[in-house]
Amino acid sequence: MRKLDYEFADKSLLTLALTHRSKGSTNYERLEFLGDSILGFVVADWLYHHYPKLAEGKLSRMRSSLVRKETLAIVARELEMSKFLILGEGELKSGGFNRDSILADTVESIIGALYLDAGFEVASRFIHTNFKGLFDAISEQSTFKDAKSKLQEAMQKQGYALPNYEIVETLGEQHEQVFTVECTLQELRLSSHATALSRRSAEQSAAEQVLGLFLESAFNKLRK
Repeated sequence: MRKLDYEFADKSLLTLALTHRSKGSTNYERLEFLGDSILGFVVADWLYHHYPKLAEGKLSRMRSSLVRKETLAIVARELEMSKFLILGEGELKSGGFNRDSILADTVESIIGALYLDAGFEVASRFIHTNFKGLFDAISEQSTFKDAKSKLQEAMQKQGYALPNYEIVETLGEQHEQVFTVECTLQELRLSSHATALSRRSAEQSAAEQVLGLFLESAFNKLRK
């Protein structure tokens, strides 16, 4: 994996870090456990020093935003980890190589493997390098707003047109309707659909998905 920018002394650690449990009992779960703790500490340390006036509750929410499954999957895709995952036949057939949960777990297992192979400094450097765009994008306010507010604020900050929401399908009787909503950022050619039991919930889900796409795009530009 050239994008890791690191050569493992113990190649078996890298292999283990990429091996999903569907492949057998020898898999990345223990490394994931270790990497999760290291990632949480490094992110907490960064937040503590960059936001000296924030209370513990807000710092915890910001940390949760940075280490959640969707965020780790962004990092994994940038590193093209899906190309190297070692999966069982069932996961291969079901598209596990592109599943957020598996990609997120792999980021943590890689961190654990780096720690065991070279120590905390190398693992920490990997996190700071590959999470830089996400660190730069987060703000102390952004994690406390709903998805539609976050997306609107992001568009206004960047000078783009506001998101457009459109109901594309309504199913069921009036008192049991299911709404499918499309959220679109026309200038950026980003869109996503979401379905829920209320229009508001569908809009929030669609906005969250589009916000993830926008952050992934911005993150990739920062890394170039």
